[in-house]
Parts: sequence; structure tokens; C-alpha cells
Amino acid sequence: MRYSQGEKYEIIRLVEESQLPVRRTLAELQVPPTTFYRWYKRYTEYGYDGLEDRNSSPKRFWNRIPDEEREQVKDIALEYTEKSPRELAWHITDTRGYFISESSVYRILHDYDLITSPHYIVMAASDKFKNPTKRINELWQTDFTYFRVIGWGWFYLSTVLDDYSRYILSWKLFTTMGASDVQETLDMAIERTGVDQVKVRHKPRLLSDNGPCYLSGELKEYLKDQEMKHSRGAPYHPQTQGKIERYHRSMKNVVKLDNYYLPGDLERAIAEWVYHYNYERLHESLDNITPADMYYGRKEEILSRRQIIKQKTLQQRKRMNLPAHRQAGNRDTRRCQYLD
Repeated sequence: MRYSQGEKYEIIRLVEESQLPVRRTLAELQVPPTTFYRWYKRYTEYGYDGLEDRNSSPKRFWNRIPDEEREQVKDIALEYTEKSPRELAWHITDTRGYFISESSVYRILHDYDLITSPHYIVMAASDKFKNPTKRINELWQTDFTYFRVIGWGWFYLSTVLDDYSRYILSWKLFTTMGASDVQETLDMAIERTGVDQVKVRHKPRLLSDNGPCYLSGELKEYLKDQEMKHSRGAPYHPQTQGKIERYHRSMKNVVKLDNYYLPGDLERAIAEWVYHYNYERLHESLDNITPADMYYGRKEEILSRRQIIKQKTLQQRKRMNLPAHRQAGNRDTRRCQYLD
């Protein structure tokens, strides 16, 4: 099986962030270790460009990025140090009105020595579902994760995530992990989405792991009253709930950077992260839009606008970089391109 440059990069990221051993993670992804290490060697030496298919056509020098744009990329990267090259590329496209690819941002930052070396922190599993959802509120994923508040003990965060858009519908901190806590989080999601107020063909289906709170008869009766079906992942197979597992892992990597001495401080930190995740963080698996854009149906508008910006940017760079005699020969073609 042949993998694209983007697919290789995503696999490397999954392995780097996995909490499982490397070989086990690769087995779940069905990628031979020898193949992965060959990719990883090229990635560490040449960055994102090293993952390009070696049989690809030569680079088009007419698309050379002007020096002033390279300086702008560097300045923006220094201003938004928390953003990855991927996030910076789409931030520039959306806010500065000109297109630049992810690989170009990576290459520019690498030239300025602003790229940190990759490292292994390993994460679980593919977050792709075997039968992907096709609309919002078709499937909700839910799970608990935990935090320690100094002097108070452990608190448990219950979250409900919309599978199609990855939008966080509801969350709440509890001191237990009971069925009633799950119900309260679901009540918040139901109230927010209004799925109990309008006639829908199918209520959202709930996906969870096999924790005691999800196996309880109390939750079973609650879901029956709500006319919601319940699916549970295979035991010892966290990939089934991969999206919410991945979300909790990303959140804890940020929220747990600080110590918390009051539950309210922890709640505020989580609320800030949820807002950032839903409305500001560009998600790679959603074509680099936010979960909120996906949930509220703005995806096609954003992608269409980006495509227009990309075409205008490439045409401008072509005019700047092509020799004068070739520009003259292509004048009629350009006229046709600008008729729109």
C-alpha cells in the first residue's frame, strides 16, 4: 500500500504521541516497522519534505516564496509560538489573505532554526472509526479522565464529544465516576443541542468504554427513556473511542502543565481549553478547520474561500518568478484566467 506525504506525517505523529509501545502502535496501524523507521529517518533529516514520494515530479521554481513572505512567516511563528507549522499555514491563509503550504512553513522555520526535534511520547491508536458518521448528532462519544487538585484529591472529568465534528458538547468535573454523573453530562449535551425538542429520525447513539458506570442498569434505563442506543468498545481496545481518547490526551498535555489548589482553578483551566479546542484550534482531520466550524456547517464556505486565496496567490507568484519572455508568451492565457 502506498501512502501519501500527508498520511506518512499523520502516522509519525500518531506513533510519537502514543502511550503504547512503538511496535504495538504500528501493528494497530498496520504499518511495517521497517517502513516506519525509513520514513522517520527521512523526516528527522529533511522534515516534512523528506516524506514526499521520491518518484514525484521536480519542484516548480516558479512558485518560489518571496523573501518578504518568508520574513512574515518567521515573525508570525514567533508571535504564535504554540502553533505547529500546519496550524501556522492555515492561520496565515485565513488571516493574511495569501496561501502558503504546510511544508513551506516547515521548511522556512527549519531554515530559521525554529523547529524543535521530534521525540517519542506514544499515543493510542487510530482515531478513525470503521463506519464513519455522516452528520452531526449521529454518534456521541463519552469518557472520563482524571485530575488531582492539591489538598482536595482526585476529580473526574466527564465529557461528551460529537463524533462527526469532534465538537465538545458538554463537560463537567465530579468527585465520583457514577452513572448519575454520566447522566448529568448527557443532560447538558441534550439541552445544548435540543435533540429532545425537535423531531429527529434517530436520536444520537452513545459510544463509551466498558467502565462500571457505563454498564449500570441505571444508565441503561436513562438511555431507554431518552430513546438513545448505546454501543460499547471492545475490551482492551481504546481505539474504538479514539477521538475522545485523543481529545483528553491533548487537553491534559496542556492543562496538567500547572498545579491546581482549588477545584475552581481547574474548572477555569478546562473551560479555557474547551473554548480553544472548539473555536480556535484547527483540526487536521477536519481539513484544518475548527470543530465549531464543522458542527455549525461552515466547512464548505471556508474551504472554498481558501481555494480562491490559493489560486490568486499562485498566480501572483507565477507572475513574479517567471522570466519576462515567458510572461509575454503567456499573456493571453493570463487574460483568460483573470476574466472571472
